[in-house]
Amino acid sequence: MTEHKRSAAIRYTLVTLTMCLIIAPFYWIYSSSVKESTEIVSLAPTLFPQTFTLTHYANLLSSSDYPIYLTNSVVVSAATMAITVVLATSAAYGLYRLPFPGSKTLYRMILLAYIFPGSLLLIPLYVMLSSLNLLDTQLALIIINVTFAAPFSVWLLKAFFASIPFELEEAASLDGASWLQTLLRVVLPLASPGVASVAIFAFITSWTEYMFASILIISDANRTLPVGLAGIIGQYVIDWGLLLAGAGATTLPIILLFVLIGRYFVQGLLEGGVKA
Repeated sequence: MTEHKRSAAIRYTLVTLTMCLIIAPFYWIYSSSVKESTEIVSLAPTLFPQTFTLTHYANLLSSSDYPIYLTNSVVVSAATMAITVVLATSAAYGLYRLPFPGSKTLYRMILLAYIFPGSLLLIPLYVMLSSLNLLDTQLALIIINVTFAAPFSVWLLKAFFASIPFELEEAASLDGASWLQTLLRVVLPLASPGVASVAIFAFITSWTEYMFASILIISDANRTLPVGLAGIIGQYVIDWGLLLAGAGATTLPIILLFVLIGRYFVQGLLEGGVKA
């Protein structure tokens, strides 16, 4: 075997092992969610379901508050994504395309937001939201999620905005376009991979957020999926079938999102890293 074939075989082997490690947990969740309860807790685990049932999914939709949690997560994640995209694109355009005194200092201060872990800010944010009477509201989660997603999004868009020639904006200005029209009609179409990356990042960050949602939300009517699924785990008895069905139904939207537009997210991260 030549050196080239040997290195190719090693690469393919490593890629295959990595894919197995990534796919295995999802396969186990979905395959176990359609097993009978006795097969799930059996001492001899089965790789392929010996029985097939959709009872766990039926119970999830009919005898639990999963539909409420799903609705709350969709509302919070969609609102977080929309607000983050608007704020991040506007802020990035102002920082990188409309130079002003102190812009570099402001850019560095934005990155400082990631120095402090979220747990360190939990108590100050709790007190602030409590004083504004926003505890136990979806608006509180939206504010928190946007706060943590926007700084990274602004940084990510820097490379895309910096790569767009200023001559295009000058031409638009000569044609009478305002800065907002230039942003919407000239800059954003050229930076669409970066905007798509920001949208996906904000959505996933909000969809999977647990810590703040578990502290700021008290009532079942406002809980999101991560917190709601944690409530399925009882103190003495765990309905593994219901829990696995909930985990499968919760991860399915993220999987579909990556299948449909995940290539834009990867493209955005790669192009942003190269251009930066």
